[in-house]
Amino acid sequence: MESAPSRTAMFAAVSRGLFRLETASPWVLDDVLALVLVGPVWQQLRDQFDPLFPGPVRSESRAAVCTRSRYAEDRLAAGAFTQYVILGAGLDSFAWRRPDLLGSLTVFEVDHPASQAWKLERVRELGLPLSDSQVFVPADFEAGPVQDVLGPAGFDWAQPAMFCWTGVAPYLTAQAIESTLRTIAAAAPGSEVVFSYRAEDCALDDAGTEFARIYTPIAASAGEPLQPGWPVSEIERLISRCGLKVVDHPARADLQQRYFAGRTDGLRPYTFETLVAARVT
Repeated sequence: MESAPSRTAMFAAVSRGLFRLETASPWVLDDVLALVLVGPVWQQLRDQFDPLFPGPVRSESRAAVCTRSRYAEDRLAAGAFTQYVILGAGLDSFAWRRPDLLGSLTVFEVDHPASQAWKLERVRELGLPLSDSQVFVPADFEAGPVQDVLGPAGFDWAQPAMFCWTGVAPYLTAQAIESTLRTIAAAAPGSEVVFSYRAEDCALDDAGTEFARIYTPIAASAGEPLQPGWPVSEIERLISRCGLKVVDHPARADLQQRYFAGRTDGLRPYTFETLVAARVT
């Protein structure tokens, strides 16, 4: 929305926080700051929207929101990157959760100006420290290339970077997705992007189908309508056409094995969003 913080970014942060509150450890992502950043309104959002979703759908969606952040941060930690670009950063708390990684990185948080201004206001209210390694970059993905704002913010196109772009593409047009991928492809060789996209309806399981049915009108009413889903083959062709190489495209079973193996509660991520990692060659 043009003049208010992203409601869907708040939904994602509430999901990360409630996952920690309602799920037994070990947590795929331990985001102790998620609900703090949202503020007291998190209870209102929970009470308003939780009753709309069946319990298993809530659990799987929260697991997926945490999994996508964990997946991106795992690839970041495994690589030799000097820059971490969080596209559509929302209320991501990476810079405070992962001081072990922050020391060797410059983190660029890119988000819609209204959402970013609201987050920075919350950060000031909470007294959270800001590091010289954190750079906040206001941008509108539908308005123009991310490249136009990253360079002036100090991003070095000659140094390897990890781009995290999760929970954003499902709301963007195909043209905006392609524009952003082409921008990422202009980064230094060895740079990577992790992004999540909406799966096509025929690929969804029962929980994913039910989530889509309930959430679609909620997102639309928040001014952030969902776009149609993508077949796996089509998204891989798009990635290749933009000059990137797919290096990992995990199915739900892969993510379940990596992050939820050995659990006795049967928890797993939903199928609504699919993760993919691609590299600049």
